[in-house]
Amino acid sequence: MSTRVRVGLAGTGSYIPDRVVPNAYFEALVDTSDEWIVQRTGIKERRFNAPDEATSDLSIKAGLKACEAAGVDPKDLDLIIIGTLTPDHLLPACSVLVQQALGATRAGAFDVNAACTGFLTAMNTAEAFVASGRAKRVLAIGAESLSRFVDFKDRTSCILFGDAAGAAVFMPLEDCKQGEVLRTTLGADGSGYKFIHMTGGGSRLPPTHATVDEGAHFIRVAGRETYRFAVHKMADTIGEMLAGHDYEDLCVVVPHQVNQRIIDGALERLGWNSEKVIVNIDRIGNTSAASVPVALDEAVRSGRMQKGKLVVLVAFGAGLTWGGALLRW
Repeated sequence: MSTRVRVGLAGTGSYIPDRVVPNAYFEALVDTSDEWIVQRTGIKERRFNAPDEATSDLSIKAGLKACEAAGVDPKDLDLIIIGTLTPDHLLPACSVLVQQALGATRAGAFDVNAACTGFLTAMNTAEAFVASGRAKRVLAIGAESLSRFVDFKDRTSCILFGDAAGAAVFMPLEDCKQGEVLRTTLGADGSGYKFIHMTGGGSRLPPTHATVDEGAHFIRVAGRETYRFAVHKMADTIGEMLAGHDYEDLCVVVPHQVNQRIIDGALERLGWNSEKVIVNIDRIGNTSAASVPVALDEAVRSGRMQKGKLVVLVAFGAGLTWGGALLRW
């Protein structure tokens, strides 16, 4: 029987587009206000891609930063996995565009689509490849260009989303500079697929003039149902990841930046305050698969991590899907 390799996180990186979009931008488009958006979501502004930026461009920049932090030359990568629901093209995968741009000629590449759980899915897969000995250097990325898929006439969804990319390199622990991956989990419940969906563009409803005119290619969100699911699943997944450990051993929680009220609701369910929770939704909005790795990179670079302490990552998204991870820094 082969020995399982202990897996570590070797380095992180992120990229956020330059264009700042404040809440006031939406006041001319839908019936809303800065006060209403902040009260309902906690978002004050978000970032949108430049006209010539796509998901691969964001991924390349985040990936380069993660490789630099890990001390890894991209040409030595064995695998690149991108979690995204907004790739540059339906075909080929976004990851192969990134692989070519990084010069990672030895690396395999593929995308995963678990919506907001995309990075946790990519990370879980990366950890499995390294743990099994099938790869030694894996780049996992979460990246989205959500501004290209929102209906700017739908005030329940257009105010939520932003664009960004975050990345992390996973390697055998003995070669790592940072944390060890102790535990991961993934889950899904397809019965809730209608809560967050985009029906147009696939094999069920291929692109036609009719589907475009009907707005079938925009993201739709059922707010109340999503809220109930998200609060319970975030709290439950954090509890699952921390099982057997004390709260005092916890350094930070990096949650999906979905909505400040959902984060607060999960903390109330756990009986915690917000002192250990990384939050950036006020500045960059909900960036789906990019949310967790961007917040993780911010936590690393701002000095929030403490050696020997625990770090919990948690996300949930369309599908419905969810994922979590526990690291020892």
